[in-house]
This record gives sequence, C-alpha cells and structure tokens, in this order.
Amino acid sequence: MADVEAPELRDLQTAATSHRGDRIFNRTIATAAFTALVVLAGITIFLGAQAVPVLKTQGLAFLTTSVWDPPDYGIWGMLYGSLLLSVIALVIAVPASLLLSVFMVFLAPPSVAKILTNLVDLMAAIPSVILGLWAFYVLAPVSEQWQQLLNQYLGWIPIFQNESGNFSGTPFTAGFVLAIMMIPIVTSVTREVLARTPPELINASEALGCSLWTMLRYVALPYGRGGLVGGVMLGLGRALGETIAVFFVLKIVFDPVNYYNIIESGGGSIATLIVSKFGEASGPYETQLLLAAGFFLFMGTLLVNVIANVIVNRTGRLQS
Repeated sequence: MADVEAPELRDLQTAATSHRGDRIFNRTIATAAFTALVVLAGITIFLGAQAVPVLKTQGLAFLTTSVWDPPDYGIWGMLYGSLLLSVIALVIAVPASLLLSVFMVFLAPPSVAKILTNLVDLMAAIPSVILGLWAFYVLAPVSEQWQQLLNQYLGWIPIFQNESGNFSGTPFTAGFVLAIMMIPIVTSVTREVLARTPPELINASEALGCSLWTMLRYVALPYGRGGLVGGVMLGLGRALGETIAVFFVLKIVFDPVNYYNIIESGGGSIATLIVSKFGEASGPYETQLLLAAGFFLFMGTLLVNVIANVIVNRTGRLQS
C-alpha cells in the first residue's frame, strides 16, 4: 500500500499575507493599534507636561496635603478618597457579581439565564448621569436609613462610627453607586469565564459526588482565575475614573480626610475634584493644577491595568 503523504501544515502568518484582503485587514489592524498607542502617549505627555510645573512650584506637598486654598494646593485627600471608594465598591460588587454569575451559568434555566444576561447588558448601557440622578433621589434616602442601622447595631466597629449624626453624602453611598456600575462589567466577564469551564471537568467532579461549592472551589474558579481577576480589574478601572454619579451623592470635603468612617458625611475623589473645580477655576494656574491631578488619576488607572495584565499572564502560565 502506497504511503500517504501527510498534508503540509499551513504557515498561518504566510497565509494571512498571501491574499490582498488579508493584507488590507492586517494593515488596518496595525494602523488602529499604532493610533491607539499614539493617542495614549499623547495624553500621557500632555498631562505630564502640566504636572511637572505643578510639582516644581508645590513640591511633594501637592501629593501629601489635603487643601485647596490659594496659594496652597494638595490632593492627598482626593487620592485616598478615590482608593476608599474603589475598595467599598469592590467589597460590594465582586461577591454580588460572582454569585449572580454562578446562578446564571450553573443554576438558572436557560430561559431565565438569557433574560438575566440581557438585563445585565442593559445595566452596563445606563448613562452615568441617569444613574447619578437615580442615586440622588432614590438610593441616597434609603442609604441613610441603612447607615443609621449599621451605626446603631455595628457602631462598635470603627468603620461604622458616625459622630456628627449626618448620614448624607457619605463614602458608603458613593461606593454603593460605583458597585452598581461595576456589577455589569464584572458579571459579564465572570459569566463568560465560568461558562468556558471544560464540561469533562464538571462531569468528573459530579461523578465523584462533589457539591456545587466543591466544584466551584476546586474546578471552575481555579480554571478561570485569570479571567476573574481581569474582570475585577476592569471594574476597578471604571470605579477609579467615574465622576458624575459620585458627584451627585458625595459631599466633597478636603480636610479633615475621612480615612475609615465610611458612613460619615464627607469625602471625595480625584474625578469629583476636577469636575467640581474646573468650571470655577480662578485662572490658568488652577486649571493646570486640575490637569496635574488628572495626570495622577490617569497614571493610577494605567497602573491598575498593568497589574491586571501581569496577574492574568502569570495565572495563565501557572495553569499551563
């Protein structure tokens, strides 16, 4: 019997450039990627050029003090406030998104899962200003009642203490709004990651008599760890840069810095600082100060994305 020659494997890179349509497509993709890099570099250079003179005149006090009273300016309180709001949002959004994703993938009937998927996608499309108005008129009054209960029954915990008796415009309410905005993003990514768990692994765990919790803990979650971290980091990036929704429900206070009393009135973030002060800037120098604050917000968001990529890549290597 004559030997049958094995078919030659196609060189995908060569095949992708052998047709005119493929060459046009590749050049279009390369141009788009290069344009994105140029825009990113342009934003970084522009904001950095505004930050350098500010650091020369204000020094490190611009990053370590909490004051916005000429001639002294500092954004430490707003930097810390951005981090505090993001942590509150993560604590609320990540468990809620994970539970919702588990229900949609493993427990809900297909018809119910499809409806929930569409609703989650619709939540992601709600404009920030609409969500901010809803939070101001609906969520904020209800949130004040929740915070009073937290202070009444859990006031012995430092984060739930409130000495002023004022429960409006608190980091808790602002963080809750950010959590609502994060849930669609984190849920969408988490749902896709859990749905891609190999069926043979799930069937093997069921054959061994594992419960749903055991299967999630030892099969689904470890398998999709990189995607889960990526989804959380995407949501965190949204929380760090959100402006309008937070501006509606948070009372902007520069000093004293609200370090841990999340149900105490007052707080802030870099984004709300910029939106609250930009329209009433007293001159070019104060505008430059706000742009410098935007530079540090931009670098913080960029750092979060870089860390997310490192974690995802490292997790992928460990799994392989």
